[in-house]
Amino acid sequence: MFHYDCRVTDRTRGRALLLYDRECPLCELYCRRVRVNAATGGLLLVDARTPSELLAQVTAAGLDIDQGMVLKLDDQLYYGADAIAALALMSSRLGFFNRINYWIFRSRAVSRCLYPVLRSMRNLVLKILHKHRINNLGKANNDRF
Repeated sequence: MFHYDCRVTDRTRGRALLLYDRECPLCELYCRRVRVNAATGGLLLVDARTPSELLAQVTAAGLDIDQGMVLKLDDQLYYGADAIAALALMSSRLGFFNRINYWIFRSRAVSRCLYPVLRSMRNLVLKILHKHRINNLGKANNDRF
């Protein structure tokens, strides 16, 4: 189904990799509930708070992980709303959550409208929980939500 890992190795080639903030309860809930079709080879969850090859690739691409999760399919990175839309299209549609996820986020336009709202809710929750930002881009004065 899905696994936590920090390394991108030969065994991860051809699988969908999802880089997200494991300390965020909303992100964790979403990532644990979303199911992708078996044909994709499964979904490998990668904790963005742990150094990894994938996090290094995301940072090199200039993507701020505090502002959006990243889905890697083959050599393509999908960021934020595009990641949610791609996951919805890959979803198994089994179960209530995955059917709703598919119907809402299958449209890139809808995903792009709703993702900022979801990100704001995430940031508020992390601020209430006194969590530090991941700050993978090393921005000055960017350690708190």
